Amino acid sequence: MKIHREGYQTIIITFLFVTTVLLTFNHIFPGQSFFHLVFYALGLWFFVMIVRFFRAPDRELTGGDNVITSPADGKIVVIEKTIEPEYFKDERIQVSIFMSAMNVHVNWFPVSGMIKYYYYHPGKHMVAFSPKSSLENERATTVIQTEDGKEILVRQIAGAVARRIVTYPKVGTPEIRGDELGFIKFGSRVDLLLPLDTKLEISLNQIVVGKQTIIGRLA
Repeated sequence: MKIHREGYQTIIITFLFVTTVLLTFNHIFPGQSFFHLVFYALGLWFFVMIVRFFRAPDRELTGGDNVITSPADGKIVVIEKTIEPEYFKDERIQVSIFMSAMNVHVNWFPVSGMIKYYYYHPGKHMVAFSPKSSLENERATTVIQTEDGKEILVRQIAGAVARRIVTYPKVGTPEIRGDELGFIKFGSRVDLLLPLDTKLEISLNQIVVGKQTIIGRLA
């Protein structure tokens, strides 16, 4: 299993923390018992969960021309028309993917194109599936323009636990669908704001897989 570079520091800190706690517990209560085994098992489980959170799977990209692939692993929690107030300032189709702490948290580009816009917003840390989280939580907005002039907005949204959003590309750089867009630590959400003529191929509550599930096709 490949570990994402964003996790190295957290994993090391977690290992040192768990090791210190277990050694301290064992020093205070040196006599081994069933409770010691339970405590050791809990420490190991916690460490494994942290390592697992930062996994970075090596996946084959699916789809062809004009395809929009999922930028994240998770569950579709919103499919609706909405007014996008930050960049487009007009009506778009919003598709929101909720990422639980058990999901892979790497984010990928849903389309190929040029980065036209990027902005990071500090904000609140409400639960990521809340409708208000799209506009009030800590978030980062990236807009990609395809060769055909279509613009797709990807919004990375931090959740109640997450405190850091990472976005790699810079404005003016070309990107390829399936390349890494960034990473969100712990529970979070990714919104897609799509043109109204996009032909969607997903449904509400569907489980999607980054780089592989087809969200829709550009007209």
